[in-house]
Amino acid sequence: MPISANGFLSRFLLPILDSPNEPGLWTVSIHDRVVGSLICEHGAWRLSWFGDADTRLTSYAGPITGDIDALAEALGLRLGARVSLDALPV
Repeated sequence: MPISANGFLSRFLLPILDSPNEPGLWTVSIHDRVVGSLICEHGAWRLSWFGDADTRLTSYAGPITGDIDALAEALGLRLGARVSLDALPV
């Protein structure tokens, strides 16, 4: 089965672009209002909250493993509302 150039490049670049050692920045939003950020630097993940963020979010002490969808779901369950994590260019 022939491999397209796009398919080949995607398979080659995806592990590089998704590397946990690459810097990353995401906004944490609820109802289109940004309440914090998620940062990854050198494989270390950190959540930061703005002053008006809900305490149900700011008290989150669960794991941050790089699974952005799982983190958004965990935060949403704590809050009882949809939480969005949107990537920003670094």
